[in-house]
Amino acid sequence: MAKLLHIDEPGDAATAAPQWHAFLEMGFRPLYLAGCFWAAVSVALWVFAPQWLTNQMAGVVWHAHEMLWGFIATIAVGFLLTAASNWTGINPLRGPALGGLGVLWVLARVGFLTPRPVAFWVAAACELLFFAWAAVALGGVIHAARSRRNYGVPLLVLALGAADALYLQAAWQGDHVMLMQHFNTGLLCMAVIALLVARRVIPFFAMRAVPGLSIPMHTDSGRWQLGAGALAIGFSLLNWMPAMTCFLALAGAIALVQVRAWKPWAVRRVPLLWILYLGYAALGAGLLVAAAHAAGLLLRTAWPAHVIDVAGFSVLIIGMVTRTALGHLGRPLRADRSMVAAYLLVIAAAALRLLALLPSSLTASALHASAGAWVLAFVMYLWRFFPMMIRPRIDETPSKLSLKPPVQARTPR
Repeated sequence: MAKLLHIDEPGDAATAAPQWHAFLEMGFRPLYLAGCFWAAVSVALWVFAPQWLTNQMAGVVWHAHEMLWGFIATIAVGFLLTAASNWTGINPLRGPALGGLGVLWVLARVGFLTPRPVAFWVAAACELLFFAWAAVALGGVIHAARSRRNYGVPLLVLALGAADALYLQAAWQGDHVMLMQHFNTGLLCMAVIALLVARRVIPFFAMRAVPGLSIPMHTDSGRWQLGAGALAIGFSLLNWMPAMTCFLALAGAIALVQVRAWKPWAVRRVPLLWILYLGYAALGAGLLVAAAHAAGLLLRTAWPAHVIDVAGFSVLIIGMVTRTALGHLGRPLRADRSMVAAYLLVIAAAALRLLALLPSSLTASALHASAGAWVLAFVMYLWRFFPMMIRPRIDETPSKLSLKPPVQARTPR
C-alpha cells in the first residue's frame, strides 16, 4: 500500500541534467530569469549603492529606464515570445537565435552601467536591436499563421522600442521635459501590452483552475479598453492633456469593472490566480492615478509611475512568471510556500514604496524596507525557478512545435 501511495514526478526532474537546448527552447526561460535577476540587482544598486552609478544615465534617469525597459519590458518580451507559440503553433525564437537575443540584452545592461560615451551608444544599439528582433520574430509567426487578432502585438513591441530610443536620446541630450514625455509614452505602451495579455489569460487561467467557474470574456469592453489605451498614447505624443486624461480614466475604469466581473472571491484560495487579479486591479488603479495627474489633481509625477510600475506591473509579473513557467515546464499548477512568500514580499514592497512617496519622517525607512522586500522576493523566485528553467520539461516531452503554420491556433496557456 505504501508503494501505491508513492507517486514520483514524471521524468525524475530532480536528477535531470541542465541542458543548453532546454534553456534556449522557449523565450520565457532565459528572459524571465534575466528580467527577475535584473529587477533584484538594479533596485539594490539604486537604493543601497547609488555611488556606483557613474554612467551616462545618472541617478533616477538610469533607474527609471532600467525598471521599465530593462526589467518590465524584458519579461513582457519573454511572455509574448512564449505565448505566440500557443497562438500560432510556431516557436518565434529558439536555440542560437534566442541566445543571440539574450546576448543583446546583457550587452545593453553592461553598457548602460559603463561610464564611457561609446559604451552608452553600444548599449543603446543593442537594446533597440533587442526590441526590433523580438518584434520581427513575433510578426513573422503571427503573419505566417494568419493570426489576425494578434497583428497589433509586434507593433506594440516596436512602439515600446521606439519610446526607448527617444528616451535614450533625451537622456543623452539632458532634456528632462522630453525625457519624461518619452518615459510616459513607454509606460503607456507597456500598459496596453499588459492589458491585452492579462484580459486574455486571466479568465482562461481562472476557469481552468476553479471547477465550475464561468467568466465572460468581455470582448467588446476589451476592445474599448485597448482602443482607449492606444488613444491615450496618441494624445500623450500630441501633448493634449484633456483627451489623454479621459482615455486613461476609461481604460483604468474598464480594468476595475473587468476584475469585478471575473468573480475574484472564487479565486481567493488559489495564489496563482489572486496575485494576477490583484496586479490587474492595481494596474487599473494606476491608470486612474495617471489620469488624475494629467488632469492636474496630483502634482507629484512619481505617483502614476510607481502605482503603475510597482503595484501594477510588478505584482502582475511575479504572478505571470510563476504561473506561465509552471505550465510550460509541465509542473503542477500550484504555488508552494516560497512562491506565496515572493508574492507577499512584492506586495509589501509596493505598499512600502508608495508609503515612501508620502512626505513623512518614515520616507527613508520605507524606501529601504521596500527595496529589501523587493530584492528578497526576486531572489526567492530565482532560487526556486532557476533549477527548473535550465532543465527539460518535467515530463521530458520534446517540443512538437513545427516550423509550418498550423491549421488552427491553440488557446494560450
